[in-house]
This record gives sequence, structure tokens and C-alpha cells, in this order.
Amino acid sequence: MGDNVTPGISVELATAEDMVRAGELIGAQLAAGDVLVLTGPLGAGKTTFARGLGRALGVRGPVTSPTFVLARTHPSLVGGPELIHVDAYRLGDPAELDDLGLDLAASVTVVEWGSEAVPLITDRWLEVTIERSTALSAPAGGTERDDHDQNSDHDHDHEHDDEPVDPRRLTLTTTGVFNRPLEASLGRALRAEFGASPA
Repeated sequence: MGDNVTPGISVELATAEDMVRAGELIGAQLAAGDVLVLTGPLGAGKTTFARGLGRALGVRGPVTSPTFVLARTHPSLVGGPELIHVDAYRLGDPAELDDLGLDLAASVTVVEWGSEAVPLITDRWLEVTIERSTALSAPAGGTERDDHDQNSDHDHDHEHDDEPVDPRRLTLTTTGVFNRPLEASLGRALRAEFGASPA
């Protein structure tokens, strides 16, 4: 698994609200059976992004980190697919993701820390990678909490709800073959909202 990896679409996100909005834009185009991997350091904004996904999908919230339960299911309130939010950080082995018995076909599944585990359960997925941006200047006083989060452990990080403070670069890639032109349409939506990312 893991063939046909796209080169990626990148946008710069200045605020936590932008991160939620990016989640909304991507979530609005996802369908049952879609799997999304969230990759980024502690405090990058993965759960904040997932909150936007949940909002777009119209699921019961709030969408928070599933750290202590490994997977949390958010039923749809609008007749759409449910959102399964997985935190693979605590899996002893990536293969344990398959043991969770997730109903991938009927759900949109988002997996934090899932880059090793997701290829074991599906042959097509999207990956959102979140990094600190050097293209946008940080808001005044915006780095202190984030630097603290970077040095904190996984549990403490989620006490802050993974809210990004510094500007971030979000890169979207797809792996495998989708039954619709998902990468192109997501790229148009992200660039229309946030502009093209500088190289």
C-alpha cells in the first residue's frame, strides 16, 4: 500500500481560526470511507483542525482529543457519515489500529499520529501535515505558550486543546486512487481561501 502519492498542496495559516477553517474546507468534501492522517508535532493544531472537520460534517461535538480512549465516534446530526477521531500516539504497535474495529466504510476517519498505522488498514488516504510557518510572522507574544507545548508531554499538550498560536503551514497530500478528483478540488478550495503558499 502507499503508491500514487501526490506532491502536495501547501497553504499558510495565520491563526487558530484559519486552522479550523481549513478543516471545514476539507471536511466539506469528504465522504464515508475517506481516511485522513494528521501529522505534526505536539501543539501543532491537529485537534483544532479536526474541530473544523467535525463542524463541516455536522457531527455531535465537541471534537476534542481522543487521547485517553484512543478513538472517539461523533455521530452525524445531519444524516451524513459519522466522524471517527483516532489518536494513534498510544498504540503499542501500528497494527493495533486494525484491532479497534473501526467502520471505515461508513465513516470519515481522522487519525492523529497515524502515518505508520493507516497504510495497514486502507490503500488510499489523505494526509495533512502541519508545521510552523516561516512565511508568516508570528503574532506579538504568540510563541511563549507554543514553545512550552513543544517541550511538554502528550497529555499536557492536550490540556491546551492543541490550539496553534504561531502561524502554520498546512500541506495536503493524497495517497492511492480516489473515485473522484479530490486533490484538485481540495486544492482549489484551500488556495481560494488562503492563497498559494510561498515556496
